Amino acid sequence: MFVISKPDVFKSPNSDTYIVFGEAKIEDLSSQLQTQAAEQFKAPNPSTSASQPEPSSTAQDDEDVDETGVEPKDIELVMTQAGVSRSKAVKALKAADGDIVTAIMELTN
Repeated sequence: MFVISKPDVFKSPNSDTYIVFGEAKIEDLSSQLQTQAAEQFKAPNPSTSASQPEPSSTAQDDEDVDETGVEPKDIELVMTQAGVSRSKAVKALKAADGDIVTAIMELTN
């Protein structure tokens, strides 16, 4: 998508023709959505992070999970951003078909 911020728009008086002057920039909506999703996780809410760890769930999280098909750097990123164990991060990434943003969103909701 092309975006022109602060355009100068002129209409031809004799027809329905418009002339637009300005700097056209390419705007990538998918990267913009990923950036917005990442911004949500920069400053986690202390009340939600304090209530997440439960003694019963941490015992289950120590199990080994098959990490084939999942990038180690993606696992680390999900663990850091969502504040979960490695096994939960792997399970979320596999459920989201490797989509990091979806995995993080599922773990934090």
